[in-house]
Amino acid sequence: MTGAELTEYVEGIVHEETQVDGDGLDLTLAAVHEIETPGRVDFGGGELDAASTTPRGTEKRNAEDDYGWWRLEAGQYLVAFNERVDADEPLVLQTRAELRDRGAFHPTLFVREVERVPLSVPSGGIHLKENARISTLLAPP
Repeated sequence: MTGAELTEYVEGIVHEETQVDGDGLDLTLAAVHEIETPGRVDFGGGELDAASTTPRGTEKRNAEDDYGWWRLEAGQYLVAFNERVDADEPLVLQTRAELRDRGAFHPTLFVREVERVPLSVPSGGIHLKENARISTLLAPP
């Protein structure tokens, strides 16, 4: 399946011409959430409790900029995408090379829908611009 064919499973694409590349479709960053208090996971599921999170704001480098930047320190975050995925069969969601090459990454997941994804940020931190392409959606091998 090509990146162009993947678009039939994805809504909210920011700029299709830029996001479709060969066999993949890049997903873009909509929000970053900082984990404030721990969640709970038990054996039977009766004591599951979500972690509380706080959305991180962005900062513009110049007043005339249309989009701001998240300045993330080392740690774990939850990120949300602009795009919504709705697929019958699982697709592969992986970290985009440009993000991974700067030391940040998220787990590779098999998804039919995409919720928030955990993002690991390296000791030096990272700056991410609103709508940055951070993940690639692919058909399974």
